[in-house]
Amino acid sequence: MSVKANATPVPDRVKVRRALLSVFDKTGLTEFAAGLAKLGVELVSTGGTLKALQAADLTVRDVAELTGFPEIMDGRVKTLHPGVHGGLLGIRDDAGHAAAMREHGIAGIDLLVSNLYPFEETLASGADEATIVENIDIGGPAMIRAGAKNHGYVTVVTDPADYGDVLAALQEGGGETALSLRRRLAARAFARTASYDAAVSGWFAGAVGDDMPRRIAIAGELAESLRYGENPHQSAGFYRTGEARPGVATARQLQGKALSYNNINDTDAAFELVAEFDPGRTAAVAIIKHANPCGVAEGTDLVDAYKKALACDPVSAFGGIVALNRRLDAAAAEAIVKVFTEVIIAPEADEEAVAIVGAKKNLRLLLTGGLPDPRAAGRFVKSVAGGLLVQSRDAGVVDDLDLKVVTKRAPSDAELADLKFAFRVAKHVKSNAIVYARDLATVGVGAGQMSRVDSAVIAARKAADAAKAAGLSEPLTRGSVVASDAFFPFADGLLSAIEAGATAVIQPGGSVRDDEVIAAADAAGIAMVFTGMRHFRH
Repeated sequence: MSVKANATPVPDRVKVRRALLSVFDKTGLTEFAAGLAKLGVELVSTGGTLKALQAADLTVRDVAELTGFPEIMDGRVKTLHPGVHGGLLGIRDDAGHAAAMREHGIAGIDLLVSNLYPFEETLASGADEATIVENIDIGGPAMIRAGAKNHGYVTVVTDPADYGDVLAALQEGGGETALSLRRRLAARAFARTASYDAAVSGWFAGAVGDDMPRRIAIAGELAESLRYGENPHQSAGFYRTGEARPGVATARQLQGKALSYNNINDTDAAFELVAEFDPGRTAAVAIIKHANPCGVAEGTDLVDAYKKALACDPVSAFGGIVALNRRLDAAAAEAIVKVFTEVIIAPEADEEAVAIVGAKKNLRLLLTGGLPDPRAAGRFVKSVAGGLLVQSRDAGVVDDLDLKVVTKRAPSDAELADLKFAFRVAKHVKSNAIVYARDLATVGVGAGQMSRVDSAVIAARKAADAAKAAGLSEPLTRGSVVASDAFFPFADGLLSAIEAGATAVIQPGGSVRDDEVIAAADAAGIAMVFTGMRHFRH
């Protein structure tokens, strides 16, 4: 197969004489079409779009007049015809193309207005497979791609948000569009069809049980251009994928300045962590800094949980993110605003709580309408040089695991509750992760160290610092339990935890030196539980 290169120079300005309008989303349609008609543009349309324009008393030709063929198969076939695609793809200044158009009676289409069947929305609604399939648009993407390819002559509009700019450009340009505008709109058009196909292919892969398909397409819609990325010299944007998972991407921001790249990253980490705690069972609060928890706690209510979480590391909590698993009430809001906080995220909030937070004009308040399900399937994607790493979401929950006591002493009921709590938190701490907990609250967190021993030592030191600042005689790691996100490769990490005062340990197990580690635990008289599941988080 050969592809002929077009050497014909592309004109800068093109007169729009005929427009084809075929849209599902009719937002702003009639106003835009009326503006085109005032400029003398001939309107051609299809199906429901045609009826909507006729109802607005606009003069519109049925696309069947161009094709000489009616819509068939319940509208599945209406624009898939040379009369349409020839009008979109024909190079006006190419003698051969022009001759073919004259020979076959093909009229040029200078402006295409098309948006697609709501596949993403249909999928999110939980519709049955037949309905989902019926909402896979065929004619729309084909027209959009044809017009965008021929952007030297065709203006393609795929988003009602662009109607105003396009109409203004036509009015200012005497009914002509500039090449710069056509190129910009063509880029948006190809991005739209790419994201649409990504949604379809992603759904299909899931429908046939292909967790790692041969090819993967990932798409998102720009929600906000950010001031910068992790650092001021990096550009950044926040994109929504359309996944129906409560969190920062779906939240309503009630007040406060715009979120930064780091705010969004930390807020997501905070809310995913706090969602590990069933709000029907307990109130829970997580305080996050740089994507790691500096304090997490359960409590009788949100105020109790917040105070316990804050006590773990009040220094690091300054300027942090606070996530709640229950509706924010006034008492909790009063407690939180006493400490400088960047973001509060919760499922809902009382009016009084909203007013209290509102007194802090820069404090962001995000409400999500619910909690993400920690057991739900999903996909995690990370970029590397020249590629993507893709894995399923870590949906492991400690309550679902078959815990195995491997020491002579079994944990008490209170220790077991604290062990489960600590392991829930460790799942959300950067590896190597060590979490000390006592009375359903973190009392020391060690994160992101190259050595598990270092994580254990750092967590104990931070606990000692917090105790000293609070005027306590000894750190709360005395009598605590400890969780490790992965196995102890040697006994030294465990010995550091024992030295800090831990009385029980929860870890995945699986080291070739498990016997050595268990022996060290038995020698110290502490209890140890294996989960059989690790939670590396890099």
